[in-house]
Amino acid sequence: MIRVMTLDDYEKVYALWRSIEGFGIRSIDDSKEGIERFLKRNPTTNIVAEMDGKIVGAILCGHDGRQGAFYHVCVHKDYRMHGIGKAMVVRAMEALQAEKINKITLFAFRTNGVGNAFWRGVGWKCREDMNVYEFVLNKENITAFNAES
Repeated sequence: MIRVMTLDDYEKVYALWRSIEGFGIRSIDDSKEGIERFLKRNPTTNIVAEMDGKIVGAILCGHDGRQGAFYHVCVHKDYRMHGIGKAMVVRAMEALQAEKINKITLFAFRTNGVGNAFWRGVGWKCREDMNVYEFVLNKENITAFNAES
C-alpha cells in the first residue's frame, strides 16, 4: 500500500534508511525532531510503501510554494523491481500537483548507480547546465553514510 507518511512511521522509516547501502543520514535533519518539522511543513507530500506491516519504501517530498523536491527516495533491496518506487514517485507527484507545484528536483549522488538508473528509467533528465552549491549553517548536522554490505 502506498500512503502518506506520518510521524508514527518514523522508527520504521529510519530503520529502512539504515538498511540502504550507501544511504546518507543527517544527524539533525533526519532525527525524529527534524522529520517532525519537515512533515508539519509538508503534511500531504511525504510517501511510504507498506507491505505486511513493514515500511519497504519512502520518499521525503516537500516544496517551497514554487518547486518541489524529493529527498531520501528509497526502496528496500528485497522489494525493488516491482514498481514500488515508481508508484511512490507518482503518488508524490500527484500530491505536489494538487498543491499547484509544476516542477520537481532531486539530488542523487553520482556514485548511486541504482538510483541514477532508476531516475533515467522513469524519464527524469539529468541537468548538466548548472552547478549545485551548498553552505553549511550548522556543522553539527553531520551526514553519516551506511557502510556497504
